[in-house]
Amino acid sequence: MSSKTSTFSRRTMFTGAATVGAVAAATAVLPGVVKQAAAPVDTALPKPTRGGGYTLSEHVQQYYKTTRV
Repeated sequence: MSSKTSTFSRRTMFTGAATVGAVAAATAVLPGVVKQAAAPVDTALPKPTRGGGYTLSEHVQQYYKTTRV
């Protein structure tokens, strides 16, 4: 007599459910990542002729605002 054993178990079911959940989460996040990558890149400023090169840009000003106590 041969007995058939089922290859489908609770562990298999939970593994499949976790995989489906991970794929759903990645699919939900992916459109946001693609939109950020498509954002236009700012053009680089020309190099200064007399050295230096520090400019107080928007992101530097934002950093200074976050460091204030």
